[in-house]
Parts: sequence; structure tokens; C-alpha cells
Amino acid sequence: MSGEVRLSRRRFLKYAAGAAGALVIGIGTAEAADRPVPLALLGDSWKQLGPYLRVAADGRVFIGVRDPDNGEGTATSLARIIAEEMDADWNQVVVEPLGLGLEAGNGEPKFTYGRQRSGDATSIPAAWADLRQAGALARWLLLQAAARRLGVPADQIRGEAGMAIAADGRKVSYADLATTAAGIDAPSSAPPLKQPERYRLVGQPAGDVDARAVVTGTLAYAFDDTIGEPLVVVLARCPYPGGTLDQADRKAASEVKGVRAVIDITPESGQAAGTAVQSPALAVLADDTWAALSGRAALKATWKPGPNTEPPASTLEQQALDLFGNDEATPSIVRNDGDVAAARKKAARSLEATYFQPWVAHATAETPSCIVRLDPDTSITVIAATQSPRDVYAVVQRMTGFKPEQIDIRVPRGGGGFGRRLQADYVAEALAVALAKKPDEIRNRSLKLLWTRADDLAHDYYRPLAVHSLNASIDRKKNIVGWHQRMASPSALVGRNTPDNRLWQSEVVPDALPAGLVPNYRSDWYPLSSQLARGDWRGSPHVTPTFASESFVDEIAHALKLNPLDFRLSLLGEPRQLPYGARGGPIDTARMANVLKLAADKLDWSRWLRSENGLGIACAYVFGAYVAHAIEVAPRQDGIDIVRVVCAADVGRVINPLGLEAQLQGATMDALSTALNLAITVKDGKVQQTGLRDYALSPTQPMPNAVETVIVPSTASPAGASVIGVPSAAPALANAVFRATAVRVRRLPLLRELARLR
Repeated sequence: MSGEVRLSRRRFLKYAAGAAGALVIGIGTAEAADRPVPLALLGDSWKQLGPYLRVAADGRVFIGVRDPDNGEGTATSLARIIAEEMDADWNQVVVEPLGLGLEAGNGEPKFTYGRQRSGDATSIPAAWADLRQAGALARWLLLQAAARRLGVPADQIRGEAGMAIAADGRKVSYADLATTAAGIDAPSSAPPLKQPERYRLVGQPAGDVDARAVVTGTLAYAFDDTIGEPLVVVLARCPYPGGTLDQADRKAASEVKGVRAVIDITPESGQAAGTAVQSPALAVLADDTWAALSGRAALKATWKPGPNTEPPASTLEQQALDLFGNDEATPSIVRNDGDVAAARKKAARSLEATYFQPWVAHATAETPSCIVRLDPDTSITVIAATQSPRDVYAVVQRMTGFKPEQIDIRVPRGGGGFGRRLQADYVAEALAVALAKKPDEIRNRSLKLLWTRADDLAHDYYRPLAVHSLNASIDRKKNIVGWHQRMASPSALVGRNTPDNRLWQSEVVPDALPAGLVPNYRSDWYPLSSQLARGDWRGSPHVTPTFASESFVDEIAHALKLNPLDFRLSLLGEPRQLPYGARGGPIDTARMANVLKLAADKLDWSRWLRSENGLGIACAYVFGAYVAHAIEVAPRQDGIDIVRVVCAADVGRVINPLGLEAQLQGATMDALSTALNLAITVKDGKVQQTGLRDYALSPTQPMPNAVETVIVPSTASPAGASVIGVPSAAPALANAVFRATAVRVRRLPLLRELARLR
């Protein structure tokens, strides 16, 4: 990752005594800036350290979590990794979210916490590699202190639930040892990590540390926070990509009671997508939300399209088909094994299919929001639910010119991310308003930027529309000997400083199965041009191509009159390691086969041929994790009912089984809801959807009552889990629908297409 500070274990960890008898462990240097950190972690005047944990004199252990938590459960899992290594009493642990870890070094930022990012299944693997050291150092220091107190060698003392216990049964609490531990010299080498057989927290279920606050409505989200007496800001944005303002009644808006100002916002030119204001807008600043929304309505703003009007999806789809049929069109060749053309000529049989997927939005429960307090020429504070605090910092620094020590980025719990909060456009909007010229009476007031649901759907960074054309060559023994897949989409990397020959990286994975399983294999990607903003979506870049490839594997199996499960297992073949260039590889075919069998067994796949309902199955390898879905669907006259859903996953060592189960269930339901109903559509150059009435998340029917999970016990290094339950859910559903209805759905959303075809 660009700008990442890589520290040795000795430099990575620092510790000292707090004035109130606490042991503080974290990251920092002697010249660290005097920066605000959570008061609970400080406890007193210790401000020279970005702490990961503090053992307080009253027995509580405060653990800071560096990665943002937008519902992924990272606040719980990361804290338990540290607590495990130090043998803390989990009942005494208090978890505190950390803002951006930032120091100034010769005017340049130093990111002291290492990576700080969530939502891309990297938090747990990265934490497993380095955060255990913080807990191990705490345990080593505390046991050394206990050795002095009890008069026995440290190797005859163990830690357990916040206590140091000697072999003879004598014990002393960590709280009583904190001050002494802080004064012990650093070890000459990194303290040893715990052996897995001694784990008491890792691998055991734990509820989310914020669960009670979430369900009781007491959790403070970004918009709930305040700095002073903030003004509420809402924006009237141009609905046309590349469009401009036609007219607006600023006077009428200014006369609304409580409205303090109306400010024109203009996008910065030349900035990477997701780092700047997305569209021209008028910002209404008011004393409260109602006044701000009323003022925006009074504007009665109208807008003009730009020179390149965004076409409807049907136009882009036809462009894709034209590219596939044009021998002179030059795609990006993502992977090319063997000779697919020669394999096709020799094949006993050839099968083809084309799949279509629409634009989709994120529709996070908490819409984008941001709080900004600007003290001109002095400092700026930004409070924003984000999945990438560093990207927020980069936007703030560029727009203000402030030095690192003048910038404070605070990151509260977010109400869903799914890739939307990897963008910082909403932060750029708030900063643009803060930096704009304003009346004297409101010049120094903090600002709270609010997006409505209509704003969110009309100005998202959408998952790109995609069209897939697949061709398989089959030999006389019913083996796939050739596979050619072509995909066309508007790349999510356009406008993000990515070379044209690498734009496919956000759309397709070169080594995704069945790559490596078929001797003659080719993957091509064709760019489509679009004005809509697009970006990461939950499971990208795996989710879109997996729907096509796993549906097509099922088509081939049925065409050959083979059991789809047996066909997949035979395609995987003997256990072996397949090269995988992306994060998480190589692919272990035995682990993939295992999750397929587990999901199938849980659903009782033996009924596949004789069941009145349809059974479907699909699998995916995502960021080092192996996942399979098995789904049972009942046909109905007016559609379908999803009777059962099973998700089996192998993510290596599991930190928190309850958290993993929740992630698999949530991701599966998200994927099914999206596949069944959701599509962003464009008409007359602008997005049509304005709320959840026309972008409707699935109701109770036809959704399942529950998602059953099967988690594979493993000692392998842990993989992330926040996105892995998405890619294989939609194809498993489509495959079950075919078995139940004899209708092969190749276009999403599924319910609309099923109704058209039946």
C-alpha cells in the first residue's frame, strides 16, 4: 500500500507507565506529535504514544482497534487477538476505536498504526501478522513483573484471565503489576507468541462489542457526533454526470427560517475519482436538518446535461455484444493458457451462453455523512465513518494544505460500508463547504454534512454493469478442454490513475476458477464507456464474474446430464495447489472440494435428482477463503420461495466464530437480495432510483428464514471474511431456480427476468 510505514517488531512496539499506575503499549517515536487519542486509552497525560492497549490500575484493559468497523466486526476480532496474547480477562476489556495513526516526520506523514482499512477482507490477516506482538509484549512484561513480586522465575508463571499465576498457585492481578511492568527493560528479542493449544479467546464465539448499543439505538454514528454548535449542510447536486446548473432560486432558499447560507460547490478538476466532489452542487447551511432540507427544496434547482449523456443499460449491453462479435476489437487479455481456438475445433461439443448484470448501488444503512471543524490556519478535525482513514487524510491535506500535526481524523463506527466508504467524495464536499467564503456569523462554526437516501442512490459509486460471453469446449469423455470467457464493463478503475492495460483489475481475477483446471483457458476484458461514477462493491472483483462462470458450469453439467456437484468435484480433480497471483493464494483444490461437499451434505444433496424443489450449488475462492453455497428453491405460480440456504466456509483459523457466522449470513442475504431485485437504471441521462421504494431490498418473501452456516475448523493462517459470502450466493440461487422451474436465468435481477421468461 502506498505510503505504508513498515516497522520492525522492536520499533513497532513502545511502552511506558502512565501517571495513574497504568501500563501503556502502542506505537510511537520520541518525537511523536502531541495528538489527540481516545481518552480512555490515555487515562492520564500520556500523549506521546499511539496506544494499542492500556492496563489500568483498576483492572480494566483498554484495547484500541486501528481498523474502522462498519459492521464487519473488526472491533471485536482485533481486540480479541491482542487480548488472547496477553491472557486478558475479556470481561474486563474495553474496546476503543482509534482514529488515524499519524505523526509528522520532516513535514511528511508517518502512519504509525500500519494499515488502517476495512471492508476488503484484509483486517484479520494483517492483524494476525502483527497485532499479536502487542499482546505478547504486554504478557511478557506483566509476567516479568510477577516474577519480581512472587520471587520465582518468569518461566514458572503463566497468564490467565488477567492474572499472573505461579506454579505453586499464588496469583497476582495484572492491575497490581501494571506500574512495575512499565518500568522493566525491553526484551532483547520479540516475546514468543502463544501456542494455539493455549488459546482461550481465539476460536471461541463472542458477541460484537457494540451489539447492545446497536440494537438499543444508543450507538453514536458520525452524524450523531458534534463539535460545538454545528450547522447542518445538505447539497442539491446535479443529477447528470458531467452536467451543469441551469437555474436556482437562492433568494427563496435563504429566506427559509433557519437557513444561514447557500454556497456554490464546483468539482475540482484533475483529481482521482472518489477523492473529490463528484458533481456541481448548491450547499444549504442551516441551524437544523429540517431547515436545511426545506431550504434545499426552496431552491427549485434545475440542471442541464453535459455533452456526453449517460446511455441506458440496453445501449451499453448492445455495445458489449458488438465488441464480442467484432474480430477487430482488441480486448485486454487477462489470461491465456494453451489454445482455446484449437480446442474448440477438436471438441466433440461446444456450449455458449451470455450473462447480463445491471448497475447496482451500495444502499448502506447509514448514508454518507461527515463532520468538519476548521480553525483557519490552525487545525482541522474531521469525523467520518470511512473504510480508509488514510484516503480521508490525503483529501484533507490536499484541500487545506495543512501539515500532518494540524489534521485530526476521527473514525466512529459506521452503519455499513460494502466499499462505498472507500470513497472520500462526501468528505471533499464537507471540506469544500468549510473552506468556502461564508457570512461572518457562521464562519467558524463546525459543519455536519447529511446525505438523504435519494442523494445516496443518485450519487453512488456503483458496481459496474457487466456482460459476459462464455464458450466451453467438451471432449468425448465429457471433460471441459477449452474455456473462453469474455467480459465487457465500465471499469471501476477509470479516473483512478490506473494504466489502460490494467483497468481490468477491478472487474475480473486472472486466476479465478476454473482457471488452472482447464488446459486451454482464455479470459478477455473489453472496456465500456460510461459517465456514471463506479467503485468497489462488496466482493469485487470476484462477485460479477463468479455469477457468470458458476452459472455456466452448472449449464454445462445439465447439458451433459451430470450431477452439478459431481461435475464440479471432477473438475477440481486430485488435491493440489494452483498458482494464484492475487492476495491469498495458492488455491488448494482439496479445501475447495471440502466446502462444496459440506454445503451439499448439509442441504442433503442426495435429493438433487428427485426433489420437487430445485437444488443449486456454487463455489468461490475469495482472498484466501473457500466458500460454497447450496440453495433449495420451491417454485411458485408467481415466482419462487427460497426454502433453505447453506453457506460453508473455510477461512483458516477462525478468530470469532460468531462474528464469522454473522458475516457469512449477512453477506449471503445481501447477495440474494441484490440478485433477486436490485438494479440501478438510467433514463434521460440520469439515475431513476430515488429511495427504497424503487430500489427495494428484499422483503420476507422469497427470502429464506435463515442462512445455515458450516465453518471448517482449520489451523491455517486466517483469511478475512467480510466479503466472502457474496460471490457464490447468486449463481447458486440461479442454478436452483433452473432446477425448480426449468428456466435458465442469465440476466439479473432474477425475479424480473424469471417473470419475463416463464
